[in-house]
Amino acid sequence: MFSRTQNDNGTYNTRCLYCFMTIASSVESTEELQRVEAHHACPEKALADLMMQRKPPESLVHLR
Repeated sequence: MFSRTQNDNGTYNTRCLYCFMTIASSVESTEELQRVEAHHACPEKALADLMMQRKPPESLVHLR
């Protein structure tokens, strides 16, 4: 998820909505924006994905 803005000179900026890092500024085309965004390795999203996959330790699982 990215937030794109267009500058007065027609170039674009893009910011990651997970870590709020500016991924690119003054990019001249939407194709270039897509390429830059596709290569962004967001640490916040990676951590969130990892936490969603993690199972609780057996000591925390209550058995009936």
